[in-house]
Amino acid sequence: MEQIGFEFDVQPRRLSKVSPARLATFDDCPRRYRLAYLERPTPQRTGPWAHSTLGAVVHNALRALFDLPVRKRTPQRAAALVTTHWKDAGFADAAQAAIYRERAQGWVSDYVESNDVEMDPVGLERWVSAPVNPETGEHANPTMIIEGRADRIDQRGRELVIVDYKTGKRAPDEHEARASQALAMYAVAAARTLRLPCHRVELHHLPSGTVAAAEHTADSLRRQLVRAEETAEDVRIATDTLEASGEQDAADPAFPPRPSRRCSWCDFRPSCPAGQQAAPAAKSWDLLAP
Repeated sequence: MEQIGFEFDVQPRRLSKVSPARLATFDDCPRRYRLAYLERPTPQRTGPWAHSTLGAVVHNALRALFDLPVRKRTPQRAAALVTTHWKDAGFADAAQAAIYRERAQGWVSDYVESNDVEMDPVGLERWVSAPVNPETGEHANPTMIIEGRADRIDQRGRELVIVDYKTGKRAPDEHEARASQALAMYAVAAARTLRLPCHRVELHHLPSGTVAAAEHTADSLRRQLVRAEETAEDVRIATDTLEASGEQDAADPAFPPRPSRRCSWCDFRPSCPAGQQAAPAAKSWDLLAP
């Protein structure tokens, strides 16, 4: 008997799970993506980087601060939390680590002095995830699942705000906040997860005490999702090509290297001949603010 209304030979489109970190890694260097996410066992990596250690300490201290009752969120307690979470990994020596520990204490102490820390965030290191379709709106069949962990999600009035902490050398500006694919993806996923509008994104730069903010529109968020979907499709094609070829060599053409000055501090430099040839190795503390 003829079956009516069913097309059994049509396979549904496979949903891609995408995160800002994975997309940024592939855009930066497809070879690094393969080494980080596909190779098993994971290839040899460099040791810890001091700037990453510093950023993690500041993030952990601020998360712990907002876990405290409001009356205990003082500059002194914030500085003490830096000490609690401190690690020396990646620094040149104990003396250099001590300098940056003191500097980080000043950053978070000044942050508490200068910003409203009495409100309770609705999310701290909150994992958000949502199925989306960039082209046809919220209620269309999803084409990918976006997910990630936001540093902080505030509720101000009836709207959510995405807050991301920065500890790098350079203070970000409004353009950087607006152009950040990660912040846009967090905004969309947070709105779907927590069922409140989310258009404002903020970069809080601890060393300078500045806040770079941007207000997204529905169209600007859609453009970021379209961009994310395009990268996700490139990742899918490369991954399928690799699986079909059975290629074991890390130098496969599906995930070509993208040599640049960033090769100096790439985590996978020890496992990437192209990166070793592209730029000299950086010291583990070279990316610290002077």
